[in-house]
Amino acid sequence: MRRQLLPAIVSMVVFTVVLGIAFPLVVTGIAQVAFNDKADGSLVTKDGKVIGSSMLAQPFTTANGTPIKRYFQPRPSAANYDPTASSGSNLGPTNPKLLRAVRRRTSAYRVLNGLSQDVKVPVDAVTASASGLDPDISVANAKLQAARVAEARGLDTAQVLKLVDEHTDGRPLGIIGEKTVNVLDLNLALDQLRS
Repeated sequence: MRRQLLPAIVSMVVFTVVLGIAFPLVVTGIAQVAFNDKADGSLVTKDGKVIGSSMLAQPFTTANGTPIKRYFQPRPSAANYDPTASSGSNLGPTNPKLLRAVRRRTSAYRVLNGLSQDVKVPVDAVTASASGLDPDISVANAKLQAARVAEARGLDTAQVLKLVDEHTDGRPLGIIGEKTVNVLDLNLALDQLRS
């Protein structure tokens, strides 16, 4: 038994050190050197204070949850924008609860943006992402919000649409998905304009 126990213990210690300590330290070191701007969570700072991450959605609402008209709004969040509770709603596409939520969100989106009933609302404006923390919205969603944001800030809509175009990210690898707009980055750019 001793002949089997000692090699097992030595193997466990060696693999724990190599795979549990050395490997994570090497990978962390490579990430810090090669991807320093992203390795710590793509944190965004303003006036020396961390205000968020460009990789996580955050709400642009008042304390009671009312959307602030001066800002572009992100996708709805099943995680209530809490990065420690990342999750989707787990409701299927025919679930009555999800369908009611989508109808309610669609109506609220139209009211917030002053849209008529015949305007198609982008799906990302009324459905949460799988993580509940997707920081990006579709270009169509951003363009529908532009007039509201421009009016609330006293800006020309064309100026806000130009900012949307400047903050539109291409398709990943040039072929995957659609072009998107990072809401936090766009709202920070808006704050830098004189309104």
